[in-house]
Amino acid sequence: MYSLKQPILTAALRNVPILLFIGTFVVFGMLSPRFLEVQSLENIAKQASYIGIIAVGMTFVLLTGGIDLSVGSNMYVSAVTAGLLMQRFSISPVLALVICLAVGLAFGLVNAFAVTRLHIIPFVVTLATQFAGRGLGWMLSKSRAVAFPQSVTGLGAAELFGIPGPILIFAAVVLVAWIVLTRTTLGRQIYAVGHEIEAAHKAGINTRRVQATAYCLCGVLAALGGFVSVAQLGNVNSGFGEMVEFQAIAAAVLGGTSLFGGIGNVFPGTVLGALLIQMVWAGLVATRTDLYLQPLIAAAIVFLAVLLDSIRNTVLAKMGRHNIRIEE
Repeated sequence: MYSLKQPILTAALRNVPILLFIGTFVVFGMLSPRFLEVQSLENIAKQASYIGIIAVGMTFVLLTGGIDLSVGSNMYVSAVTAGLLMQRFSISPVLALVICLAVGLAFGLVNAFAVTRLHIIPFVVTLATQFAGRGLGWMLSKSRAVAFPQSVTGLGAAELFGIPGPILIFAAVVLVAWIVLTRTTLGRQIYAVGHEIEAAHKAGINTRRVQATAYCLCGVLAALGGFVSVAQLGNVNSGFGEMVEFQAIAAAVLGGTSLFGGIGNVFPGTVLGALLIQMVWAGLVATRTDLYLQPLIAAAIVFLAVLLDSIRNTVLAKMGRHNIRIEE
């Protein structure tokens, strides 16, 4: 007898990000009317932009079955390097951005080399570059704050057709990433590598190159996210970028990207995940929640993301096996 329970459960599991987003929006909207104000929603989108950019890069790596814990240190070193060069040599904001992205790419290349050539586990490699990057940033800046000129901070406040610049940059990154993942050979290869790397290799895919490309893209986008954040904050202090890796991973996973690779998308998935995380922070502020609870809530978000990912994969796998038996 045909039952509606399975299709409904399958649809719910496949749309967990949308359901979480709607549920969080409704709950905080009921708890605080200020949360629903236009200015509040615009601030959520603006604040989510830099995390979203980094989360898009993280999505590429997660789709290949890897992980990058160094994105926070990457954005710190990239921004510090650009800021110090602007202070000492008065280089233009455009050149500073190019250098910032080049530093991010260097991070990605180091991670890619260690993962694909030295065959070191991504978790270990990127954990090491996370600490190395933080130390390098402290050495360059002497642990002092690095201020950026108005020519950079003006970019953070700039608008086009009434839309803040950081949101436009985030939208452009998402559009390019979406095209790469859904309309190019590289995108199909990334999904194939993440789904089953041995099968992808036997199919003739250069799996090392695909993985390396994902880490390089993640490095560049982490640096870009750091520059966008600096354009809003105006300076870089020693704690800049800390815990960002967890927010980026949580945004990608909350958006439906699997930690086991091969499943996920940047739109609407990662976009919703980034907005959801920022919505939680904005909602806690609007409801005047104790500030000391924030680290606990951040940990709860990551835990929830991983738990949902595990439950979803387990249930969908069981449903898949059940359907195969029925068809047989």
